Amino acid sequence: MRGGEKVLEAMAELYPDAVIYTLFSDRKKLSPSLKKMRIVNSFLNLLPGIRKFYRWLLPILPWAIRTIEIPEADLVISSSHCVAKGVRIPAGARHICYCHTPMRYLYGFEGVYFDRYPSILRTLIRAVLSGLRHWDKAVNGAVDFFISNSENVRGRIREYYNRDAAVIYPPLDTEFFKPESTLPGDYYFIVSAFVPYKRLDIVIEAFNGLDRRLLVAGQGPLEKKYKNLRKSEKISFLGGVDDAALRKLYAGARAVLFPAFEDFGIVPLEAQACGSPVIALGRGGALESVKTGIYFNEQTPEAVKKAVLEFEMKTFDRSEIPGKVAAFDKRHFKDRLAACVRRVMQPEFQRGA
Repeated sequence: MRGGEKVLEAMAELYPDAVIYTLFSDRKKLSPSLKKMRIVNSFLNLLPGIRKFYRWLLPILPWAIRTIEIPEADLVISSSHCVAKGVRIPAGARHICYCHTPMRYLYGFEGVYFDRYPSILRTLIRAVLSGLRHWDKAVNGAVDFFISNSENVRGRIREYYNRDAAVIYPPLDTEFFKPESTLPGDYYFIVSAFVPYKRLDIVIEAFNGLDRRLLVAGQGPLEKKYKNLRKSEKISFLGGVDDAALRKLYAGARAVLFPAFEDFGIVPLEAQACGSPVIALGRGGALESVKTGIYFNEQTPEAVKKAVLEFEMKTFDRSEIPGKVAAFDKRHFKDRLAACVRRVMQPEFQRGA
């Protein structure tokens, strides 16, 4: 239940009678509101261990999404960061795509994902990506209306798809993520998937040289690598944590670290809703989501270390922080999405660029 899933959850709450079509799913990890939905999976859901190796199936995902049969419908809403917007649309239906980002591994971030592989494999990957790029741009013709999760992604949609988009920020559950009654602790906190572009490595290396506690929550394919980077006994790995534990960790942190060049990123919003300031990379979606905290400008351990020391020289009124992100509340997300749906479903609606 990360950022993209929480967008889907809000959509499901807005349209509880809809059917969710997806490549594969794990009901055990879904929120209560998503568990109530009817979910139709593709054939990929039948593959043993799919949740562990699905990343290696990227070359066939465009074909897999096209195998999903959607019966007669008036409207299809796709929540897409990869191939979902390429689903076949029933005749006469209109298609709204909530685009979390044009595929990062196709546009601008190839090196982050693939440079660690041997050169012969990178040659094959480049060929696959070229074909995916062609497919990705071609299927945009089936999208009647784009919604982006930030101005940052709106710019990427313009650059790579030559289409405009309305901006609706991802939903923040301010009823759940809120300050705790306890005082802040003595630790810094980071929560993230353990994948390359999240750049947990620079935070770990920075705190190896700082006499400060760092708590790290998350899981992923780079877990062993990150644990091997740890040199300081004050760095602790917590593994995956549930939402209740996450809220306590946010609220008790001196600050939450956010080193990734993200399309938007829900973590800074959740942290601030719990009353914690954020130390973030000053690029991408963080420029829109961080209302209290400081930025650093380079993805290096030295820049993170300098930012932590600079942060400690400042003071923040933690009681005022949640109010600054109230406009990202889930209710606003639902209202704006419903307004876009009404607009697109008008008989006179005409698709723009």
